[in-house]
Amino acid sequence: MASLTDITAAAYINLVSILTFLLAFAFLRLQPINDRVYFPKWYLKGTRGSPKGSGVLVGKFVNLDVKTYLKFWTWMPEALRMPEMELIQHAGLDSVAYIRIYLLGLKIFVPIAALAFAVLVPVNWTGGTLDGMKDLTYSDVDRLSISNVPAGSIRLLAHVLMAYVVTFWTCYVLYREYENVTKKRLQFIASEGRRPEQFTVLVRNIPRSFDESVSEEVEHFFRVNHPETYLLHQIVYDTKNLAKLVEEKKRLKNWLTYYEMRFERNQKKRPKTKTGLWGLFGKSVDAIDYYRAELEDISNEEAAERDKLMRDPKCIVPAAFVSFRSRWGASVCAQTQQTSNPIRWLTEWSTEPRDVFWDNLAIPYIKLSVRRLIMAVSTFFLTFFFMIPIAFVQSLASIDGIQKVFPFLTPLIKMEAIKAIVQGFLPGLALKIFMAILPTILNSMSRIEGHTSCSALDRRTAAKYYLFILVNVFFGSIITGAAFQQLHKFLNQAPSEIPKTIGVSIPMKATFFITYTMVDGWAGIAAEIIRLVPLIVFHLKNTFLVKTEEDRQQAMDPGCVNFATTEPRIQLYFLLGLVYSVITPLILPFIIVFFAFSYTIHRHQIINVYNQKYESGAKFWPDVNRRVLTGLMLSQILLMGLLSTKKAAISTPLLLALLIATIWFHKFCKGRFESAFVKFPLQEAMKKDTVDRAIEPNMNLRAYLEDAFIHPALKGIDMKNPPPIAEDDNNSVVSTKRKSRRPS
Repeated sequence: MASLTDITAAAYINLVSILTFLLAFAFLRLQPINDRVYFPKWYLKGTRGSPKGSGVLVGKFVNLDVKTYLKFWTWMPEALRMPEMELIQHAGLDSVAYIRIYLLGLKIFVPIAALAFAVLVPVNWTGGTLDGMKDLTYSDVDRLSISNVPAGSIRLLAHVLMAYVVTFWTCYVLYREYENVTKKRLQFIASEGRRPEQFTVLVRNIPRSFDESVSEEVEHFFRVNHPETYLLHQIVYDTKNLAKLVEEKKRLKNWLTYYEMRFERNQKKRPKTKTGLWGLFGKSVDAIDYYRAELEDISNEEAAERDKLMRDPKCIVPAAFVSFRSRWGASVCAQTQQTSNPIRWLTEWSTEPRDVFWDNLAIPYIKLSVRRLIMAVSTFFLTFFFMIPIAFVQSLASIDGIQKVFPFLTPLIKMEAIKAIVQGFLPGLALKIFMAILPTILNSMSRIEGHTSCSALDRRTAAKYYLFILVNVFFGSIITGAAFQQLHKFLNQAPSEIPKTIGVSIPMKATFFITYTMVDGWAGIAAEIIRLVPLIVFHLKNTFLVKTEEDRQQAMDPGCVNFATTEPRIQLYFLLGLVYSVITPLILPFIIVFFAFSYTIHRHQIINVYNQKYESGAKFWPDVNRRVLTGLMLSQILLMGLLSTKKAAISTPLLLALLIATIWFHKFCKGRFESAFVKFPLQEAMKKDTVDRAIEPNMNLRAYLEDAFIHPALKGIDMKNPPPIAEDDNNSVVSTKRKSRRPS
């Protein structure tokens, strides 16, 4: 059991490792050779060029200006200096809302920590219960926790009152922050210029007709039902094969450009390549002629595939992007039911073009429901039975396991060096590998569910990952045994006993979570800023693979805020802070350091490094609010269970009332704010439309929207859709009688 001395030693070691990471970062970021690794966002924006070194050759790689090293610490104030509105313009609202999660943690836990250390720590320290138990091993940390308070003591009332303070303060901060982010979202949408997704609706589950093509069906339906506002539509093609050909063509063009540049530099000798694997094997040929021929072949294949898309009706999926003359018209369509059949002509707001997940647009409604049911069941079993495959692999990573499965390796693993590796290294490696591939597994499950945008995929993956962390990291660390053993134990006891079972174990795990916070939170965030893997990969690519300036741009790999995996991890620290703020307040300073340090680091990364793949306008904030409240409710339930073991019967109705109040607050926030994240007010839509008409009365909206939602593989390709009807005719009466195309 760790003591205060042990925790101090662990903190010292982690602080030294953090300082090492920061000093290494301060040195590496100043070197010209690393500039594209630590400032890629500015390169992508076109506002930064390669730094010019001094005249000497070494100056191109190493910064020889001694004065810059004396200001190595300036990156921290620079990261905090940029105003929030400027940061939104620079990086987007998603990025700003993400770092506000860390700010939310500071707003909640700094006042709570001050009050807890002023009130609860003296109450716990002077409890005297542990001093009277001669046969019990305990540490100074336990004396600072509720474990040191006698059962049935009036002192426990202080913990109940503290639970009320924590709840009301957390709810107040959450309300203010929810209100703030909601206002920023509405301001962000209002201040945005004209964007294609503001006028466009995604329509799915379009019924097939023998009389009309999908394109004709869509046009007919919207001309009849939205005659005043409908403008145009873009049907969706199954472009999987074409996309592969386009990527291959891009690769071949890159190689051709590289060899042509080499030949321009030295025209005395034409470059050669080999036709086999990786250009290292096979027959040696003229590189320029070879790649020109390959490019011509792939272009012919692309043309054939494109012709197939235009001629084969099976290549058209029952989905379309329908654009309207105004935001108001799009709002009405996106937020209403189109027919008496609620599973036909399903409409929803379109995301921005780069956020569309094209592969899922063709999934029918019934299949969608079945997929989501299967994935819900799979998520449950993955969460509670995750330790089974890990235990199986770890059993193979043992001496007995290897001898049983691979008996011919017995002489080898009996060697002392090999035996030491198998026993001391492989089991931990197996766990690391499974934990590393977990986000990929969860993301694949979210894809199967059929979500149509990358942002929705990330939010669903985050929900699954949060459940996994809650069960396997939090509860799994509190209660010994694998998750499925815990599940079996819970199913075989009364529901009222479950909070007691967990509550009794919580104080004993405080030291574990303190060290976990330092290792995973402090040192993990410090390792983020050094970008060791992108640094190594960039230099390897730059040395061996970069052939053109486009290659160098792609080698930078700025990355982005990975909401699907980072937000659930942040929520773990909210949960720990809320649970232990009343039980063992000693953990709070460590959590505060995590939030403050993470806020600074991620602000720097968002300004200089990350390049977001999409912009959803902080659509994830309702999930953030809901998970923090989930942590708050769990803390109340667990405290209720713990106090029931300390003969504080009066605490149960008081904490139950607090739990009910928290649930009511969640419902109130959901009704008050959540609609702003899923709907667009007609009033705001009309305002923006009116302003647009006043500023640009002759705007050709059709030309602006007609190619906005075309699959990237089809960009620049004329798909030969039926010619659009002139805009002057759009308000004319549309015949509802269809001409049959069936053979007579």
